[in-house]
Amino acid sequence: MDKFTVHKGVVAPIDRENVDTDAIIPKQFLKSIRKTGFGPNLFDEWRYLDHGEPGQDPATRKPNPDFILNQPRYRTASVLLARKNFGCGSSREHAPWAIQQYGFRALIAPSFADIFFNNCFKNGLLPIVLPEATVAKLFDEVLAFPGYELTVDLERQVVVKPQGEEIPFEVQGFRKYCLLNGFDDIGLTLLKSDKIKAFEAQRLATKPWLAHTMPR
Repeated sequence: MDKFTVHKGVVAPIDRENVDTDAIIPKQFLKSIRKTGFGPNLFDEWRYLDHGEPGQDPATRKPNPDFILNQPRYRTASVLLARKNFGCGSSREHAPWAIQQYGFRALIAPSFADIFFNNCFKNGLLPIVLPEATVAKLFDEVLAFPGYELTVDLERQVVVKPQGEEIPFEVQGFRKYCLLNGFDDIGLTLLKSDKIKAFEAQRLATKPWLAHTMPR
């Protein structure tokens, strides 16, 4: 997955509490066995006026002009601002897939659902927890200033506002290491590839009768 070091982007505000994963990516889109192509259906039932199904051409859909992501000032947004308990509901990993594939790199909220929070890190997204009052102030500023941007500096663990004010945030050390280096679970495993090969070779040498069970 892509490394996350410093990201600067326009902020899109989703001013709703308890946004669940079915709102993020509705259940009909879970039929796909691929890990790609979910971005066009992010917030599908809010984003479009017609009912969506897998395989539809987004150009043929009826966008909801009142939804945040369809408004011109937010169409290039890559930082998502949300209210508390974002990502609740079912544990579908498709939710962070859709958010990431739409173009978001960082999410800011007072709280996230636990499984969604963990899945974000595994897919190159940085979910940032800030105090509710701080988030409320960010909502006011985003709505007041078109093109409002934030800079997220993971190395320094700060969110930098346009005027230079820095807001610190916490992130667990191992998760920070993985994001900075672009390591998902597979990437972490591949770091040990030499040890894995050595183990397999030793296993074959000491237990040759197991050779037919080993990958070739």
